[in-house]
Amino acid sequence: MSDVPPLLSSADLTITVDSGVAVIAMSRPAKLNALTRDMRRDLAELLRHYGDGSQARGVVITGRGKAFSAGMDLREAAASELDLLAEMKLFNDITRAALITEVPVVAALNGIAVGGAGEMALSFDARIATAQAAISWPETGVGLTVSNAASLFLPRLAGAPRALHLIMNSAGLSASQALDLGLLDGIVEPEDLIPAAIRLIHRWTQPGSSTAAHLRLMRPSLRAVETSMAREAAAVRQVQESGIAQVGIAMVLAGHGR
Repeated sequence: MSDVPPLLSSADLTITVDSGVAVIAMSRPAKLNALTRDMRRDLAELLRHYGDGSQARGVVITGRGKAFSAGMDLREAAASELDLLAEMKLFNDITRAALITEVPVVAALNGIAVGGAGEMALSFDARIATAQAAISWPETGVGLTVSNAASLFLPRLAGAPRALHLIMNSAGLSASQALDLGLLDGIVEPEDLIPAAIRLIHRWTQPGSSTAAHLRLMRPSLRAVETSMAREAAAVRQVQESGIAQVGIAMVLAGHGR
C-alpha cells in the first residue's frame, strides 16, 4: 500500500485512503484484533462515513499483524454481566452499515477470522485473502450461536447443506478450503493483499458504471437480513437464558486467555 498519512488513527483502528479507497485496519495485533465494543461501534460508523461514495470509491477492512480478527473480545464481554444480545447488536450494526453503502466493501483477510469477525466478512461484497488466512466458527462448541446474519450469508455463499455442516461441526477452514467453497474470491501474496483489494474496487467503480445500483440489486434485501438477525437473536437469548453461553465463554477464557 502506498505511504498515505492516516486520516483517523486510534489505539485500535487505523484509517487511510489509498488510491481513493478507504482502508480500515483493526489494530490490536497483541490481542489478535479481537473486537471490543468501541471497535464495533467505530467500524459501523466508518462504513457509514465512507460508504456514501463522496469520499472514497470503496472500503477495505483488514487486520494488523497475524490475524484479521479473533472475533468478539470475550474477556471484555465476561468482565461485566453478560449481555449477548447487546454484543450481537454491535456486530449486526456493522452488517447493516455495509449493506447500505453506495460503494463496494471488501474484506482483506491477512490471517485468522474467527466467529463474529468471519461472519462480518461474509456480509461484505468480496473477500480476498492470503494463504495464511483461515475462517472458523467455533460458536457451537462453546455454547454461542452465529450472528451478523450469517445464517443467511453462509448458505448463500456455500450452499445450505455445506453451511449446516460448517456450523454444526464448528468448522475451521484454510484459505484454500474457503476458496473452494466460494467463501473467498481470491488468494494473493501478503504484499499484494491490500493492492489486490483496491484493484478490485477500481474495476467495480469505473467512471460511468452503475455500481451503487448493482450493489443494491445483488446484495440480499434488508428485510431478509433483518429476518435472519431476528432469528439469530432468539437463538442467542435461548443460550444465554440456559447458561450454556456463560459456561462456554468461561471455558474459552480459561483455556486460551484471549
